[in-house]
Formats: sequence, C-alpha cells, structure tokens
Amino acid sequence: MKSSRVPSLLGLLLRPSTTTQTATPFLSAQTRLAHTKDEAKPPRVPSPIPFVPDVQTFLTLIGRGLKQHADKIPTWEALFTLNTEQLRELGVEPPRTRRYLLRWRQRFREGKFGPGGDLKYVQDGKAYLGVLETEKSPILTLRHAVNLPAEKKPEEVPRKELARVKGYKVKGLCNIAGPYALPAGPGKALIKVTEGMWEDRRGHKVDGGERRRAEVRFRRGIAERKAMREKMGY
Repeated sequence: MKSSRVPSLLGLLLRPSTTTQTATPFLSAQTRLAHTKDEAKPPRVPSPIPFVPDVQTFLTLIGRGLKQHADKIPTWEALFTLNTEQLRELGVEPPRTRRYLLRWRQRFREGKFGPGGDLKYVQDGKAYLGVLETEKSPILTLRHAVNLPAEKKPEEVPRKELARVKGYKVKGLCNIAGPYALPAGPGKALIKVTEGMWEDRRGHKVDGGERRRAEVRFRRGIAERKAMREKMGY
C-alpha cells in the first residue's frame, strides 16, 4: 500500500500546474485591454507659448506654405488633434506636407521649439532683447542677451524677471547676434515672427539625387560626346 502511494504523491507533485495555464490568458487579456485604453486616449494638446499664441503663427513659423491652410484649422485644439485623414479631407496637400505638419506638432508637444520659443515677453509677434551686464570682478564683466518688455531697459526690470534666450549672444559691447535678430537701437535687438523661421530646410538634389546620379551623369556624357562629334563633322 505504501509503495503505491509514493508514485501517486510524486505524480501530484510533478504534475504541471493548471494555475499558470489559466492565469496566462487572463493576464494577456488584461494587457490587451491596457493597450486598447492607451490607444483610445486623445492626443495631448499643449498650451500656446508667448511666441506662438495661435494656429496662424504656428503654421507661419514652420513654413513650407502651410500658413495658407490656417483658415481650414479653426482652433488650437483642432491643430493638435486632427489626424492625417482629416487633414487630407480639409485639403492639406500633398501627403509630405501633412507628414511635416504632424512631425512639428509632436516636436511642439515635447517642447522642442525653434528660435524664439523660450521668449517670455512678446507683443503682436514682436519681442525685444537687451544686454544684461554682470560684473564678476573689476576686470571681468559678463554680457548676456535677455528678453525684456518693450520700451524697457535691463536695469529697469527686476533680475528675476529677465529671461535669457537660447541661441542669442552679445558680440562686442552691445551688439546682439542670433537667428532673425534685427538691430533696434544701441544694445537692443528685435525678433519678430517670420515665415519659415522654424522650417526644416530640404536638401537640393544634384543630378537627380543619390539613386539616379550615376544614370543622369552617364546619359549626360553620352549627349555631350554626341554633340562634340556632330560639331566636328563626324
């Protein structure tokens, strides 16, 4: 009797667990449900920034002629929630333009702005920069380009309210240099919304681009040699 019980007990211990087998489909179902919920979430709509307060400005800055479609996108929320099919129905063509717009939407969500994206004081699409001087020692003075309200000087604004601007620096004593910076008087510069200011420049294809370059140059060589022979009377 004892010998017959031993194999049966061993069989129970070595038998594959049914708990794991039944739990796996349940966990898989939970995982699928979680993925479905994530996919159903609407796209996040970022808040406007001082330099980009509306749809018109955003489309103007990213360039490629997208500002002509500003009247087709009624609100800031629509700008960041319309999918590619809806944009196509609104007449945003060609497809590469839609893809370009979607890429810039995602960059904006991630806080990846172009020049002027970190400006704090902007009015009617214009922002002013001034020169902030900081004395480190009797022989060392640091100068930084800062954004300040119009008609104000750096010394008239509390230091904690002055905002340094990325990509802009002071050359010499009072010249401010940086993308799209225009002189606005001694120690001041003006930045204003300009079409294509944030545009990703497309490369220029030479001889048909990399894929067709060899073929284009080969055919050109044949045409040039043929023209040379005809000119020489052969």
